Amino acid sequence: MLKRTHTCGDLTLDHVGQTVTLNGWVDSWRDFGGLVFIDVRDRYGLTQCVFEPEVGAELQAAARELRSEYVVAIRGVVAPRLAGKENPNLKTGGLEVRAKELEVLNATPTPPFEIKGAEANEELRLKYRYLDLRRPAMQQVFIIRHKMAQVMRNTMTAGGFLEIETPILGRSTPEGARDFLVPSRVHAGHFYALPQSPQLYKQVLMVAGFDRYFQVARCFRDEDLRANRQPEFTQLDIEMSFVEDEDVMTAMEPMVASLAQEFTGEAPTLPLPRFEYHDVMERYGNDRPDLRYGLELKDLADLAAETEFKVFQLALENGQRIRGICAPGAGQKYSRKDLDGLTEYSATFGTKGLVWLKVEEATLTGPTAKFFTPEVQAKLRERFDAKPGDLILIVADSQAVTSQALTNLRTRLATELKLYDPKSFHYSWVTRFPLLHWDAEEGRYAAEHHPFTMPLAEDLPLLETDPARVRAQAYDLVINGEEAAGGTIRCHDSKIQSKIFSLLGLSPEQAEEKFGFLLGALRNGAPPHGGIAFGFDRLVMLYAGLTNIRDCIAFPKTARGTDLMTGAPGGVDTRQLRELNIRLAD
Repeated sequence: MLKRTHTCGDLTLDHVGQTVTLNGWVDSWRDFGGLVFIDVRDRYGLTQCVFEPEVGAELQAAARELRSEYVVAIRGVVAPRLAGKENPNLKTGGLEVRAKELEVLNATPTPPFEIKGAEANEELRLKYRYLDLRRPAMQQVFIIRHKMAQVMRNTMTAGGFLEIETPILGRSTPEGARDFLVPSRVHAGHFYALPQSPQLYKQVLMVAGFDRYFQVARCFRDEDLRANRQPEFTQLDIEMSFVEDEDVMTAMEPMVASLAQEFTGEAPTLPLPRFEYHDVMERYGNDRPDLRYGLELKDLADLAAETEFKVFQLALENGQRIRGICAPGAGQKYSRKDLDGLTEYSATFGTKGLVWLKVEEATLTGPTAKFFTPEVQAKLRERFDAKPGDLILIVADSQAVTSQALTNLRTRLATELKLYDPKSFHYSWVTRFPLLHWDAEEGRYAAEHHPFTMPLAEDLPLLETDPARVRAQAYDLVINGEEAAGGTIRCHDSKIQSKIFSLLGLSPEQAEEKFGFLLGALRNGAPPHGGIAFGFDRLVMLYAGLTNIRDCIAFPKTARGTDLMTGAPGGVDTRQLRELNIRLAD
């Protein structure tokens, strides 16, 4: 084999005159009769090789047989390209290798899709993932992923954190999503669970006195999938002792700034802005708002009460919300067909209608404008600071429906109206989430984040009287409308933890059976502690400019949880099942 001396991205004009050997894949080939050009590619770059008549008919004939994605070794002399033939878009675009020897290391069939062409159907890409990952654009994503892990590890180490691994095979505990279960061969009828997160282990590490821990951790959740969710994923997991929520956020901000500087060239101003949960829900209808643009939601109940519009009157009688947004310039840009499309879109989030009003120079226009007196119209303009050409959209419904509809309309309008630079980044913290929410289906409270979160000190009495009003020492990092990280201060007091378990419907016996090791640890000198977990895959997706998390995971699952390349999940033979004491239902 002709072993390579240089990669396809190494060569510069300083190498002119040297004999080199390149190994790689044929990116493209061009036959001009007397000259055969072969572009050879590896993950480092691309180099043009030329087979001239002087190499002989046999070698030129062999070069003419090459096709895309053949694996080749080419030895030749580095030379400058002819004047005017340089390629300024390539690092190696000012030179070529004049081939003297050729070895075909692997002749391949025609690929099912073009490696360097337009993107193929996603199912085809996932089935032939080894070809999809060969594409330079995909390899660049994983270079970003590698660099991001290095930045994280270096920043954590510099901050005094220790990297400690926690088990993959653990005990099933009710933390929110369904567990992936692994049957034990040795202990018949018993199961391990793959970790949804290292949550309990890292708390135990704080009890053990390690003070600052981190781990680039693999996590598993058996839940419904979507564009930014996978059954197995990676997170940067962090825990700290003797801290309050502000300490954790402040400690994480240098890493956030380092990542931003590395991958966007611009670090955000620290400290990052903080917003409380109830504030962002009221202003944006969403606990992870994209703050690259405005379009704030406004409460319009007082103005609605001044109208004779029956829809508004009925909503007020039923205790519902009346809220709206104002889209700059949309009144001029959107046709009636466009407005009907917005109405249909809002209906997908449960609305029974969408009131729209175009802002003209002297009045508001629209099908319902007649119900708004000149005085109310003036107040609407003032509330939204609306200008001629703007569009006011109003929804009357429950808190949940108005939030869902308006936050999604907000996102759609901002994109369609180009209200922000899609390459820009905005970072903020959202804090003080509810500790619990009522699960009507289960008939009990459920944890908003997880069961191990510490309430705000001033809200502790409400655990006995009004649990739904208790706020948590919880905080999320939001980047461009995505939850990039989430964390809480943990409950280090076993009595408070036991009270929370009881609110979640666990009897003392059940809590001890499921979480006895944690309660025991809390009773044995647990320090105040808290932490956070960064969605590693999601961060890669954001900084690589992707919209689908599958494109930044080397071997992802489909929306149905299958691996099209390997065929997982697959069946197993009966002998394996017998060893695990498992019998499948008929």
